[in-house]
Amino acid sequence: MSVKTIEDLFVHELSDIYSAEKQLTKALPRLARASSSPELGEAFSSHLEETQGQVERIDEIVELLGIRLKRMKCAAMEGLVEEGKEVIDEIEKGPLRDVALIGGGNKVEHYEIASYGTLVALAKQLGYAKAVPLLSATLQEEKAADAKLTLLSEQLGKQKMAENA
Repeated sequence: MSVKTIEDLFVHELSDIYSAEKQLTKALPRLARASSSPELGEAFSSHLEETQGQVERIDEIVELLGIRLKRMKCAAMEGLVEEGKEVIDEIEKGPLRDVALIGGGNKVEHYEIASYGTLVALAKQLGYAKAVPLLSATLQEEKAADAKLTLLSEQLGKQKMAENA
């Protein structure tokens, strides 16, 4: 990683999250199919559409700023996607797997929230006024996705406890 300036850091971070979002577009359909809860499957499916829009926003930022993304693979997302595959392979389809998938989804959202929060701060420091609202919109979507997953987890937990009562 050759980062010597704040501009380099911005491009590096944007390249990293671009890779993360692209990996996520491949993983989300698998997560939706692996869910037993229709609500969870729908949450993963709707986040796929949102993620595709986020990739388009990054493309727009690249064009607006006249920058080139680096070809790289986000190692953090690669690891989170791998954890999701392990959950699918090792836990039988049902409520327990759903809760584990939600936990993995929350991890992904927290990574994205941290990444977009950093990018918003860097864009402000660099005076990239046109990029700030685009990055901020994605940051808000990631926070909303995290909250939605947390709520689903709580609802599934309550359902499971009611079944066991």
